[in-house]
Amino acid sequence: MSETARRVTDVTDAHSNRWKALVFIALAQLMVVLDATIVNIALPSAQQDLGISDGNRQWVITAYALAFGGLLLFGGRIADIWGRKRTFVTGLIGFAAASALGGAAQSEGMLLGARALQGAFGALLAPAALSLLAVMFVDAKERAKAFGIYGAIAGGGGAVGLILGGFLTEYLDWRWTFFVNIPFAIVAAAGAYFVIREPAGGRNRSPLDIPGVLLSTLGLVSLVYGFTRAESDGWSNSVTIGLFVAAALLLASFVFVESKVKAPLLPLRVITDRNRGGVYLSLGLAVIAMFGLFLFLTYYLQVVKGFSPVKTGFAFLPMIVGMITGSTQIGARLMTRVPPRLLMGPGFLTAALGMLLLTQMEIGSSYAGLLLPAQLLLGLGMGTAFMPAMSLATQGVEARDAGVASAMVNTSQQVGGAIGTALLNTIAASATTSYIKDHIASAGSKPQAQLVQLEGMVHGYTSAIWFAVGILVVSAAIAFTLVNAGRPGSTVVSGSGAGAEDEMPVPVIAH
Repeated sequence: MSETARRVTDVTDAHSNRWKALVFIALAQLMVVLDATIVNIALPSAQQDLGISDGNRQWVITAYALAFGGLLLFGGRIADIWGRKRTFVTGLIGFAAASALGGAAQSEGMLLGARALQGAFGALLAPAALSLLAVMFVDAKERAKAFGIYGAIAGGGGAVGLILGGFLTEYLDWRWTFFVNIPFAIVAAAGAYFVIREPAGGRNRSPLDIPGVLLSTLGLVSLVYGFTRAESDGWSNSVTIGLFVAAALLLASFVFVESKVKAPLLPLRVITDRNRGGVYLSLGLAVIAMFGLFLFLTYYLQVVKGFSPVKTGFAFLPMIVGMITGSTQIGARLMTRVPPRLLMGPGFLTAALGMLLLTQMEIGSSYAGLLLPAQLLLGLGMGTAFMPAMSLATQGVEARDAGVASAMVNTSQQVGGAIGTALLNTIAASATTSYIKDHIASAGSKPQAQLVQLEGMVHGYTSAIWFAVGILVVSAAIAFTLVNAGRPGSTVVSGSGAGAEDEMPVPVIAH
């Protein structure tokens, strides 16, 4: 075979391998994202089975969120130092083992330990997956398609988790919400091991920044746990306030340490870049709005409308359809033609319009007339915005920082999710309490009193959704003003606020 023919074969193989690799990366991402919601539906059954108290049941969710959110930056840097493919496969195997432990749990402690382990291995897996995409897909058009698929999964996976969780809990057993991860993880790990060819070079050989690891992990855990405590015990609770103060001090110390050490865990150049900073901020805020909505709609459909878990899951389908369409048909097609802000800004505004429709929700609201169009708009908007945001967050970053830049995307989503659940739930709860207090006296009979309770719940949800509308408008404003990157058709990406321009690294595919 001539040298030219061999090169053509190598390029063809590399192209084919990239798309095969995307299948396994997407599968792993789906598993991590749906695990954030799949257990929610199974929680009442698991609580009853293992005798978990009402006070402790939140830890089944919180243990996962704390480990995942707290260790993401560490996981991202491990991927940069140790190799993305190796970190990715290790994360998958560990996640499968933790899922098996959770499914076989015989006690509360065993279940909580398994959830924390799932979160820890998820923190290895998620940044490695996104950074593999970032360094494997460097051609603008290929990158647009790859991130379109990834964005659809990252956005819609939570709703898929609700459907799958409903099915498994209703027709099998709550334990299957854990066991279902094992085949996902095995297929993704085997596929990744044999198919992924990580680009040569770009590995970060610097020593691990231990003070940075400790300060960032403790700071993020304090922050996420502070919002969790605020939801259950109130914002004025002394422990809640203490956690927020600790988080502020630890994260401020982390930034100071990172500015001084030779090999920082999070090089400040990653977040001070105008475009990446804008993406992290707008994405985190948008996730606040999304997570709160998942919670309210689930309760509204099950408690107010009387839907079964499976029916509730299927009721979220329009949002998934919207997200897939927004990511793959709008975002991916326009990403190489227009600047990212012209997809992100209008995307967040479209989602805000969907939220605005939901502020009109009442007890007797029609699913087809109100909830369905609102979800379609939300999905379309979020899918269109998420996809260029995720691509831009890792574009133009040095190959040695790809893991930690990817980890920051996941961190903004995790922290946003924790804030969204706590903040919007608190707003809804206080609006519900004051509505019931004002109207319960005029309810003469028991059925009327029950009606007032339901009206109060819906009033609480719509009050909180108004805040979500505002948050999405702020996300759009940040995207329009901070994100100034040009159309990603060339190898030059707009850099920091000072107007510097970085050449986008084009790694060599290893064979």
